[in-house]
Amino acid sequence: MKFSENWLREWISDTIPDGFQVAGKAPAQVSSGAYMTYVSSEASGQHSQNLKDDGCTSVANWPELLTEVGLEVEGLTALNANLQHVCVGQVLHTERHPNANRLSICQVNIGNREMLTIVCGASNVRTGLHVVVAKVGAILPGDFTIKATKIRGIASQGMLCSSKELGLGELNDGIMELPADAPVGKDFSNYFGLPDRILNINLTPNRGDCLSVLGLMRELSAITQKPLLPADNITSFPELTAVCQMPGVLQSETAAPSNSLPVQVTAPNACPRYLGRIVRNISLDAITPLWMKERLRRSGMRSIHPVVDVMNYVMLELGQPLHAFDLHTLTGGIEVRQSRAGETVTLLDVRTIDLPQSALVIADQKQILALAGIMGGLSSAVTTGTQSIFIESAFFSPHAIRPTLRALNLQSDAAHRFERGVDPALTQRALQRATALVLEICGGQAGEVIEVSSPNNLPPIHTIKLRRTRITRILGITLDDNTVVNLLERLNFRIETLAEGWQVTVPSYRFDISIEVDLIEEIARLYGYTAIPSRQLQAPLVMQPASEHQLTTKRIRHFFVDRGYQEAINYSFIDAQHAALFQPTVTPLALKNPIAEQMAVMRTSLWPGLLQAAISNYNRQQTHIRLFEVGVCFLTESTQLQQMPKLAGLLMGERTAENWHAPLRPVDFFDLKGDIENLLQFTGKTDWQFNAASHPALHPGRCAVVQKGEHILGYLGELHPELHQYFDLPTTAYLFELALPELMNRQLPNYHAPSKYPSIRRDFSWVLPEQTPYQRIADCVKLLAGDALQNLHLFDLYQGQNIEAGTKSIALALTFQLPTRTLTDIEIDQLVEKIINGLQKILGAKLRE
Repeated sequence: MKFSENWLREWISDTIPDGFQVAGKAPAQVSSGAYMTYVSSEASGQHSQNLKDDGCTSVANWPELLTEVGLEVEGLTALNANLQHVCVGQVLHTERHPNANRLSICQVNIGNREMLTIVCGASNVRTGLHVVVAKVGAILPGDFTIKATKIRGIASQGMLCSSKELGLGELNDGIMELPADAPVGKDFSNYFGLPDRILNINLTPNRGDCLSVLGLMRELSAITQKPLLPADNITSFPELTAVCQMPGVLQSETAAPSNSLPVQVTAPNACPRYLGRIVRNISLDAITPLWMKERLRRSGMRSIHPVVDVMNYVMLELGQPLHAFDLHTLTGGIEVRQSRAGETVTLLDVRTIDLPQSALVIADQKQILALAGIMGGLSSAVTTGTQSIFIESAFFSPHAIRPTLRALNLQSDAAHRFERGVDPALTQRALQRATALVLEICGGQAGEVIEVSSPNNLPPIHTIKLRRTRITRILGITLDDNTVVNLLERLNFRIETLAEGWQVTVPSYRFDISIEVDLIEEIARLYGYTAIPSRQLQAPLVMQPASEHQLTTKRIRHFFVDRGYQEAINYSFIDAQHAALFQPTVTPLALKNPIAEQMAVMRTSLWPGLLQAAISNYNRQQTHIRLFEVGVCFLTESTQLQQMPKLAGLLMGERTAENWHAPLRPVDFFDLKGDIENLLQFTGKTDWQFNAASHPALHPGRCAVVQKGEHILGYLGELHPELHQYFDLPTTAYLFELALPELMNRQLPNYHAPSKYPSIRRDFSWVLPEQTPYQRIADCVKLLAGDALQNLHLFDLYQGQNIEAGTKSIALALTFQLPTRTLTDIEIDQLVEKIINGLQKILGAKLRE
């Protein structure tokens, strides 16, 4: 969400409240950057809370303050802080340039009886227009300096500016047109609310109450303890007060038919409160005021139509989505109901949607007018020819909005708020505010408020018991009663004192507060996480130390860190398409309410997350990537959810960092296999074997399975070429994934005294079929040599000249030794003969000459 800081500032007072002291000084003596200490008159000598005025509570520090209480400001955009020598002017006369058909010579009044001659090429320049004038010496965005110059022989003393040239986006074509009441000669920055900063706020889904200026300023008021001003108070429009404060009625018999519209709600669970009002005879010539257009633009919205702009403005201001229907397109009354089989609606974005059954809709007697709380329909949209409107302000239950959003894959600003929860107490206030703005901008006559409510279906107001002992236990500090009450009251909680604590009533807009720990979290974030001291956890030892046979995940993590890996921690939610790519035969568990489309299913493998992390690192010039992750995969078997702990890793890029003593080379399959072999040695599982295998995510022929008999520990290998192409990888990736519980059961090594008798080494080079795996050769040698074989070592592999095609030469070093005596030459020769004959018979191996 984006909000203009200048807009936010209108909602809060700069007055320092009573009860503040600054190192014994009066508020008037406070200097910039001073620390303020709030001292409760009832808690003198007890806990006090440090605040920072002008350095902490000043506007400049609002982004930091909001982030510290959990409302992350992820970006700040400054708007034209230095527009000097730019003012408001008025074009008094225009004439064609004698030497250019598309240029005009303008006489422009810039106040103080000063006139400028400016040559302008904009098509919309005309006599009487109020414009933005950049005088000689002005520096516009992009370091563009305005100089006195001649254009086709005519002297020009400045420039008439477009919104783009001022760095304000594309508000209109040609030069920027200002309202007729724009004060000639006034500095444009002051007139236009510059300088300004745009706060880009990343809210967590539970804080839907902060999706508005009102919501944000409630938080800032609580943080800074500066009063919140009623910026939307409709009494600021005295001539409208009588109209806008009419009591709501339901189809009053005394109401004039022209000002009433029948409203029926047949889905009260989904729509417990529905308000509306007719406004007739709005002006067709009305335009949205520049100040409103600019506030919408700075909030990421474009101006559409004065009525639509008012609805969007009030939504941004108060957080209540509104919708306006063209009254003349409605047949009969309004009905809020669930959709029926086969119904369709064409939305404002011109998409025709086949509605799922039971979607909440707004309809009349003939057609569906809108998807409730999501988007209006095209047939009832407000247009330039609309003369009368029906304004809708309703509370739609989040449980009614979310299924439709997911089923239709839709999103809108209104739905973004309704699915998170909108304050049901806002409907009346927002309707009054919107009516006041429509009448001010468009004119017309407002009818009575029409209301249909089902109070029993409205969200309940939570009343929660808060205990002192619980606060101390959760936060680890003791807060005095006055501090707790002060913090909660600043957040508009109603407090009733009990013997063991307090009874706390939650405001209607705080849907995220329902249990005691929620209140404690509110206390902690407003008190300040940095103000809570760090303390080392202490706990009695109630269990015996783990057996040496049992490895911990921490130790396995350290093993990979020691080998140069870095641990990755990824979301358990992944893209359904990615899940299918890595394990096409496994159906992942789909989420009913995913937080994003690319996080729609629970992961069945750790590989998709690791690959995305590797790609992100490689794209940031990291060419030596070794990642591992310990996490849970989710598999459904016979309708039962199985949570499988897994260990996975990924190699990509260069084998080592750049160095002087060896050339760089990319990692390969054997680098990965070596790491897994060392892991198995570390866990004592030397009887596990690597066998050629196939896996849908791994390269055929470059994939191995780690197994013992029929029991599979996991897979490793090179990423499949199709996946390599799909993810557009810059280099080859190698992956492994193993069952974690198997690795945690460690086999301890047994000590054997080294033999004091000499060892004997024999080297052999065998020629075998190319497809014969080394594992099979080693197993045969060990079987044939028996206990006398002390060590087996592969030291050469050759294919090429003097070797028959389809074969390979493998050179092995065999070391023989007994622990009790010296082997004789005859015994060694017999063993060698046995091994040579056995390999020839079993594997077809021939000694290389």
